[in-house]
Amino acid sequence: MLNKADKNLVRTKRHYRVRNRVAGTAERPRLNVYRSLNHIYAQVIDDVQGHTIACASTTEKDARAAVAEMTKVDAAKYIGKLIGERAMAKGVEAVVFDRGGYLYTGRIASLADGAREAGLKF
Repeated sequence: MLNKADKNLVRTKRHYRVRNRVAGTAERPRLNVYRSLNHIYAQVIDDVQGHTIACASTTEKDARAAVAEMTKVDAAKYIGKLIGERAMAKGVEAVVFDRGGYLYTGRIASLADGAREAGLKF
């Protein structure tokens, strides 16, 4: 009998491989993305000091109303713009993109495009 691989476990292993090479500094913090079935979360993290500079997600009260009628890809782009604006307000201009072990397509690519439109440099 064949055993089906746990997709989240495979993604977590891939994420750890990426995280061994990607780290955020004060000058270029890390833009981390987590994607669940219905929502998407983004954080700008300074790994040296170990704190979150900015965050945005589709579960926030103001964002929830804005993305209620959007597709998931459009909602991800909206969250990308939102995280970009919040990071720029805190003085962050360039980030290192941490895709969280997900493939760079669909909602992940859309979030990155939204952050670029807001002015963040990758």
